[in-house]
Amino acid sequence: MTPPTRAGLITYLVRKGIAGHVDTPRQNNLRHYQRLVDGDAYHQFGLTFSHDWTFPEVLALMSKRCGVVADEEHTWGIDTIDPDLTVDALEGVADRLALAAERRESVMFATGHPLKLRAMYAAWKGALVARGCRVVTAAEGYSYEVPTERPPSRRTVVWRDDVAIVTDGHHPRHSHHPFAMRAILGDLSNRGEEWPQLVIADHGFAGAAGEAGVPAMGFADSNDPALFLAEHEGKLLVTVPLDDGYPPEDYAPLRDYVLARAGLV
Repeated sequence: MTPPTRAGLITYLVRKGIAGHVDTPRQNNLRHYQRLVDGDAYHQFGLTFSHDWTFPEVLALMSKRCGVVADEEHTWGIDTIDPDLTVDALEGVADRLALAAERRESVMFATGHPLKLRAMYAAWKGALVARGCRVVTAAEGYSYEVPTERPPSRRTVVWRDDVAIVTDGHHPRHSHHPFAMRAILGDLSNRGEEWPQLVIADHGFAGAAGEAGVPAMGFADSNDPALFLAEHEGKLLVTVPLDDGYPPEDYAPLRDYVLARAGLV
């Protein structure tokens, strides 16, 4: 597939709804921002922050880095992601992947969106491996309990196409939790192996990596402010704003744009 131009990708993002007017409703965004401010660990993705963020501060940062509406009085209905910010961040991802390929770094990919983003990550992983990068995996089979979620509530770390996900023992599961990435890094340490030089992830996988000091890039929806705060505070290299709920094939133009800019086609 021919990769899109920047202008073509922006048009695609808006037409599809991955950016522009997005399906994630304003009231859901604001509710999640408040929960992060209130110290809800589920929305902090394993991160700690340098100061106690207020709700107006979080909203202002999300307007600046994600493109949501800045007006606190807008409490219901449609919200937005700025497609220019999405492409700017994708270009940051591409430039860092190009550097990883040049240096033949060790890399790790992980996702809390196994049915949405895994295919895009796997394509980037394959391109880096072809350039001599080594993929780091660990903690296969590690499991933990999440009693706050509907049964089955045990989650197990599994690697699919060298991308870490969690399953419920049978099916891939969406996850915000940092526990899997913490276990992965802990297993590497216990075995005396070095941590990856670069992590590409989302949700708690990205948060836990950034919190541990691993160079990491993340992907986040407009209702997931933690990674944007982490980027602002220097714990993540890049956070890409996008609606993360689409079928995997809908992210193909994003995948190809990054590969082309990184020189990995």
